[in-house]
Amino acid sequence: MNQEKKTLTTAFGTPVADDQNSITAGPDGPVLMQDVKLLEKLAHFNRERIPERVVHAKGAGGHGYFIVTHDLSKYTKADFLSKVGKRTEIFVRFSTVGGGKDSADAERDPRGFAIKFYTKEGNYDLVGNNTPVFFIRDAIKFPDFIHSQKKNPATNCKDPNMFWDFISLTPESIHQVTILFSDRGVPADYRHMNGYGSHTFKWYNEAGDFVWVKYHIKTDQGNRTLSEMDAVKMRGEDPDHATRDLYDTIEKGDFPSWTVYVQVIPPEAAMEYKWNIFDVTKVVSHSDFPLQEIGKLVLNRNPENYFAEVEQAAFNPSSFVPGIAASPDKLLQGRLFGYHDAHIHRLGPNYHQIGVNRPIKSPENNYQRDSYMQEGGGKGPNYWPNTMGGPVPAGSGVEEPLFDIGEYAARHPFSPSDDYQQAGDLFRNVMNEPRREALISNIVGHLQNAMGRLQLRATVMFYKADKEYGKRVAGGLGLNLKRIEELAALPQEDLVKETS
Repeated sequence: MNQEKKTLTTAFGTPVADDQNSITAGPDGPVLMQDVKLLEKLAHFNRERIPERVVHAKGAGGHGYFIVTHDLSKYTKADFLSKVGKRTEIFVRFSTVGGGKDSADAERDPRGFAIKFYTKEGNYDLVGNNTPVFFIRDAIKFPDFIHSQKKNPATNCKDPNMFWDFISLTPESIHQVTILFSDRGVPADYRHMNGYGSHTFKWYNEAGDFVWVKYHIKTDQGNRTLSEMDAVKMRGEDPDHATRDLYDTIEKGDFPSWTVYVQVIPPEAAMEYKWNIFDVTKVVSHSDFPLQEIGKLVLNRNPENYFAEVEQAAFNPSSFVPGIAASPDKLLQGRLFGYHDAHIHRLGPNYHQIGVNRPIKSPENNYQRDSYMQEGGGKGPNYWPNTMGGPVPAGSGVEEPLFDIGEYAARHPFSPSDDYQQAGDLFRNVMNEPRREALISNIVGHLQNAMGRLQLRATVMFYKADKEYGKRVAGGLGLNLKRIEELAALPQEDLVKETS
C-alpha cells in the first residue's frame, strides 16, 4: 500500500515526534505530567463512549470480606494487612474487556478482576485481570490497542484485520496473545478463575524500607475453562451465564473464595533480575521469588441493585493506602490518571460519593466542593490553609518514602528485551500437547479471517517465539514455511515493510 504519508499531530496541529513511548525520568523512571501528548490521548480516549465503560462494560460483582491469614507486616505498614485475623470489607467486580454491556460472558477475552478494600485508612483498589501479563507495556499505546479490538468504524463489525494488524506490529503482545488463544482464554465462569494484580507494586514499612510485590489471587474452587466449541455454544444458549452463576451461587450460600498471595522482590534483587520487573508483558518466575500467602478473599453478599452497585462501581488504581504505592511500570503510571479521569467523565466529579465507592471506614475530609451530584460538602471553609477548624494535612508518617529519579526526561523506549522468550517457554515447557493443539486451532480459526499479509506477519511472530509454534500455525493457514523463515530473519522494520 503506497499511500501518501501524513504527519501525526496533537489535537491542535503540533507535530508528534514519537507516539509509542511516554516521557519518563530515565528508562525505568515514572511518567512525567509534562507529557501533554499522553494526557491528551488518554483524556480523549476516556470520553469516546457515553455512558458505557469504554472497556470492561459487561460485568458482575459481589460484596464480601478479606481476612489476613499470614503476617507479612514486616514489608508493609498498611493497616488492613497488619495482623493475622484482621478482616476488611470488600467489593469485587468481574468483567469481560472488549465487548459492550450486552456482549456474551463466554467471549475469548481477558477478564477484569477488581477489588475494593474499605480500610480505615481509606479505600484501596486493586484493579487486575485474570492473566499475569498484558498486551502492551506503555499506556500511550492503550487507546490504539483497544481501538484495534473494537468494531470497524465503517462496518461496525469486529475486524480480524484490525486485530492482527496491531498485534503483529506489537511483538510485546505475543505472551498475552498466547495465553488468550490457549485453553485459558475463556474461563468457565468468574468463580473458577484466578486474578492477578499483573503490575508490580511497592510495599513499604514504618522504617521506610520497601520491597516490590506482585499479587496472585488463586481460586479455591479450582480453575475451569471452556473449549472454543463449548464457548461458542454458551454464547448462543446463555450469554449471561457467568453473571448468573455468580449471583445464584452467592444467593444459595455457596460463597466463592480465593487465596491471596504475593511475590516479594527486594529492590536490590530487582535491579539484577533477568527481566525488567516493571514490564507488564513479562512474568516473574515463582522459582526465583516464591508465592507467599497473605490472606483469603470471600464473597458472601449479592448487590441489591445492579446499577447502583455494579454498574456504578468505580475502581481506581491510584487509590492507595499508607504502606502501598505505585511502581515505575509505564502502563500502571498511565492508569493512575486514566481510570480516575474516566470515572469523572462517566459518573461525574463526585463519583467517590456514590455508595459503593464511598470510603465507608474513613470518611472524606477535604476542600473539594460543589459540581454535579454533590451530596454534602459541609459548611466549613473550602480553602487551605485556614484557621476555621478545617481538616489539616497529616504530616510525616503517611507519605511514601522518598525515591531518587535523577534521570533525563525523554520518550525512553524499553531497554532491549526479548519479547518472544516467555511466550515460547509457555508453549514449549508449560503446555502439554492437547493444550498446544487447542492453541494452534484457536489461533488459526481467528487468523484465517485476516488478510494474507497479516497472516504472514503474525505467523512470523509465533515462529520467533518457537519454531514449532510458528510452523504449526503456518501449516494450519496453508502458508509457505520457507517464506515464513525468510521473513523471520529480517529486522522488525524490514518485516513490516515486506508485509505492508
